[in-house]
Amino acid sequence: MTLTTAQLAKYMDHTNLKADATEASIKQTCDEAKKFDTASVCVNSYWIPFVAEQLKDSDVNPIAVVGFPLGAMATDSEVFEANKAIDDGAEEIDMVINVGELKSGNNDKVGKDILAVAEAVHAKGKLLKVILETCLLNNEEIIRACKLSEQAGADFVKTSTGFSTAGAKIEDVKLMRETVGDRLGVKASGGIHSKDEALAMIDAGASRLGVSATVAILTGEATGTKSGY
Repeated sequence: MTLTTAQLAKYMDHTNLKADATEASIKQTCDEAKKFDTASVCVNSYWIPFVAEQLKDSDVNPIAVVGFPLGAMATDSEVFEANKAIDDGAEEIDMVINVGELKSGNNDKVGKDILAVAEAVHAKGKLLKVILETCLLNNEEIIRACKLSEQAGADFVKTSTGFSTAGAKIEDVKLMRETVGDRLGVKASGGIHSKDEALAMIDAGASRLGVSATVAILTGEATGTKSGY
């Protein structure tokens, strides 16, 4: 696949989810996103008011993660966090699926959890992505998670938090795209550190990329980062 730098930038959710992220580093992330005109800046919900202010005169969207990074959060708490983030300026919400309940085969609980967040997010006219944490799932579980997300009304399925045992893998992105077809977006996130890797994910079916190495990817500089986002 051949994309211009500007086209590739619009696939990117420029991400800063580090536990030790400071206001200065979050501002740098926003400045970089505005410079390269990425799709968004993705941060923990605490930072959304600051990020929304930083991005207000751009077309870069603020995104908040919810129930991050484990997904083991009460549904009511996830809904509250999503609503608060949207009220603070988030245009999209990336929630983490309840991995333990999925692996236990409790499809009804997983579906109702996603549905509650989806209804809250869509009531405010925003988008919902569901993070599957594919590194912890087998193929059957990835397919089931995709189907449950679609049935619950998600707009995207997403590979990874970037905080577990591995990030996005080509074969998982392909499987997710095969499962959801063109009905949902697919976001590949975690472990993407070069332009070649980014393009390979898009080739495999990704319609969005979650990356912290955005500048290195778009400028061709080496990042040296080999873990997380």
